[in-house]
Amino acid sequence: MIRIALVEDEDIYVTSFKDMLSRYEKSRETSVDLTVFTDGTEIVEHYSDSFDIIFLDIKMKEMDGMTAAREIRRMDAEVVIVFITNLIQYAIKGYEVDALDYMVKPVSYFAFSQKLDRAISRIRRRDDAYISVQYENSLKKIKLSDIYYIESQGHIQIFHTVNGEIKIRDKMDDIEKRLRTQDFYRSNKGYLVNMKYVTGVEDGCCLINGARLIISRNRKKSFMDVLTKYMSGNLV
Repeated sequence: MIRIALVEDEDIYVTSFKDMLSRYEKSRETSVDLTVFTDGTEIVEHYSDSFDIIFLDIKMKEMDGMTAAREIRRMDAEVVIVFITNLIQYAIKGYEVDALDYMVKPVSYFAFSQKLDRAISRIRRRDDAYISVQYENSLKKIKLSDIYYIESQGHIQIFHTVNGEIKIRDKMDDIEKRLRTQDFYRSNKGYLVNMKYVTGVEDGCCLINGARLIISRNRKKSFMDVLTKYMSGNLV
């Protein structure tokens, strides 16, 4: 599921966008969740990490797209931004907020599909390498290859990384689901382990970066199976 936000204050362009998106979903056999905002202020005030791509009209009444993009970048350095405009000279300023691309109104389906292909390609590469978490008052992207393991202490989850500890408020079960396609596995209720850093198993514990993490009895066989597959070159 690709999560897209459209920030556009003209109904005719919102309708056109929805039509092209529906056509795109059928042609690419992909699923998209679309949220529409009518102004930059609206998305900024209600912003979260729920979007993969933001299509942002530059010219709007309350808060223009460029200002909105600057505010969004303060909260999220990774979300893909594509500007929509009828003024190319403004779109070119997109480099200031690390915009991926821009589309000129009226947008043709060919241009739309090419831009969306490019945006989706970027987020898939990015999501394979990072996890986004709510840290203090902003979003933080943590490189998966930097994580030794994640420790659960009730509602607090501690990411033990090569750069130190990062503590966030979340549920371990939710983090595990987000990393289910990556090389992470639960050794017990309290630890989610990056198999890349397991250097051995000893006395019922897996060894990672000097730490000894208990492997629960009911997970021991499955954990060893996963570790064996990983060490043989197969993905978890």
